[in-house]
Amino acid sequence: MHPPLPITRRAQPWLGTLVEICIADLDCAEAATAAAFSTAFGAIAAVQRLMSFHDPASDVSRFNRAPVGALLEVDPQTLQVLQCALQIHAASGGLFDIACGATLAAWDYLPAPDAPIPVSAAGTPVLRIEDERRITKTAAAWIDLGGIAKGYAVDQAIAALQQAGIDSACVNAGGDLRAYGEHGYPVAIRDPRQPGRAALQTRLTNQALASSGSYFSRKTIADRAVSALVDGRDGRPLTGPIDPLSTTVCAPSCMLADALTKVVLASANPQHPALHRFGASALII
Repeated sequence: MHPPLPITRRAQPWLGTLVEICIADLDCAEAATAAAFSTAFGAIAAVQRLMSFHDPASDVSRFNRAPVGALLEVDPQTLQVLQCALQIHAASGGLFDIACGATLAAWDYLPAPDAPIPVSAAGTPVLRIEDERRITKTAAAWIDLGGIAKGYAVDQAIAALQQAGIDSACVNAGGDLRAYGEHGYPVAIRDPRQPGRAALQTRLTNQALASSGSYFSRKTIADRAVSALVDGRDGRPLTGPIDPLSTTVCAPSCMLADALTKVVLASANPQHPALHRFGASALII
């Protein structure tokens, strides 16, 4: 049995969470490892800059301020995430929907921009992709990419590490993870009923994993239980029964795993057809 590889770790606050990058590479010089960390965190910073709901200069904020009918140019990375979001929306029958920004702002999960909060656009097409750089806003709505962009940022960091010549690494953005290389990375999946404990443990190798649950975000507003997770079909909050639930999805990319957790939670179906469509699998705890 080979001894475990030494792992170098770095963590920085991005995307509203703590992002940890682990590199396991015996052949990589210290200077090259440091440069790889810097490049990977830079890739994550770029995603935050483009897709943040909070940043007034982001593509998301520009879309949300735009009037209906506006033709907007967005970064190719933003377009890639929007395309994936629309594909998952279609494959899930609307369970996953990025047009949840107004709902989350009304529930104080997102800071409302200096404008009246629009009526929920759940179930309504809010944008159309015109070409490789441009989209049209088709409804009065605020979008939020928080349910998919974090996974995409993990994928971008992984790509940066691979391009830097790192043999094996794992990126963890608040429970959205992806690993590659021969080294397996230990992962503990949280117990939603006792969030301080692990429900199960596994090792992640050459795949992506994401988990979602309402146990931390659930709260009561006007005698109604809400959470930061929304059923895209009707804007209903996903709060779970008395015993909270969580779901974990394994997928080829972290962007897919991140978004598909919401599909599984909203449908309560760990075998939802959208999982097969995107080569993913899921479990509910």
